[in-house]
Amino acid sequence: MPLLLLCLLLALGGCAGKHPPAPPPAAVLTPATWQRIDQDLIDASVGAAGSANDYARRSMRVWKDQVQQRTESEFIPWFTGYWTQQWLTLKVAWYKLDSGEGREPAQKRLALYLQEQYHERVIEPVAEQINPEGIRDRACELYVQLLGQQLPAIIARYNAPPEQLSQRLNRIPAIALGPPDARNASLYQLLRAKSLDQQPAWQAMRQHLHEQASKGPGQTDVGLSSVATRASEKLGATLAPRGIASAVASAVGKVAGAMISVAAAGYGMITHDREQPQMVEQLRVILNVALNQEWQELMENRQSGAMAGVYYLSGQVEDNLLASAPRPVEPVEPQAEQKQTPLLIRLPP
Repeated sequence: MPLLLLCLLLALGGCAGKHPPAPPPAAVLTPATWQRIDQDLIDASVGAAGSANDYARRSMRVWKDQVQQRTESEFIPWFTGYWTQQWLTLKVAWYKLDSGEGREPAQKRLALYLQEQYHERVIEPVAEQINPEGIRDRACELYVQLLGQQLPAIIARYNAPPEQLSQRLNRIPAIALGPPDARNASLYQLLRAKSLDQQPAWQAMRQHLHEQASKGPGQTDVGLSSVATRASEKLGATLAPRGIASAVASAVGKVAGAMISVAAAGYGMITHDREQPQMVEQLRVILNVALNQEWQELMENRQSGAMAGVYYLSGQVEDNLLASAPRPVEPVEPQAEQKQTPLLIRLPP
């Protein structure tokens, strides 16, 4: 029994003295291995961009649904209501009366007013919950996050020294909007940043995308311009029997309700009730078409849409990785052998 106990203690002592196996030494990477690593980084970028696109598309559908619902519940009933039409008639009358030199035409001024109302009643309330610019920012963050999550697998696959891979990533410009240099950032800087919002180059990219998105009117604004053109023509026609000046003048000094009913009653409630269903349907069709076109633009426009930031970052990363890859040497075709014409030697007779 003591001998057995002594053997057991010796065995335990031997186990305790063993150390865990050391990790294998980092491999010496050849140019061919680095080329495969670069290709894996490109594949990782493509995959991260695809996942970010799925997120952006789903989120933009939510935004579109909410805009459409609020258009139906808030804007269309407001615009087609009897008292709104009376108020718009008065505004058209004033626009026409105030159409001196250098003033915008009545339909354009009415379009701007309707656009303001649409943004106030529809776009801004929806933006408190979700908006295309926020989706664009989040898609960029998701791309960087998903790309970074794939790096440990690449390091393990090739047993690559992490410091060497870090140096490689630091030579890849992910944001290049300088000068100054603060508007530039490497892929390594983005992946290691604790907060992307604290990166000056990241802020510069966001501002650049915002400026691109603000160029030109949106499709819903274009649709509302067509609505304003039709409305100004129709409402302006109701002023003809009374005259523009008399319609506006009769409103002076009246309280709001009486002012609208006296000055702008181009047609009565009975006429309005009869025409309202057609007005609602026409407005619904115009705004739905405009919203569908705007959604398509926001998804497909590579310069300002919801994926514009991801397209910029992934394009920078992938293009620079491809540009740094060694070019294959094209084989040189051997030249065809030329047949030599034998010399004709004349022998003396």
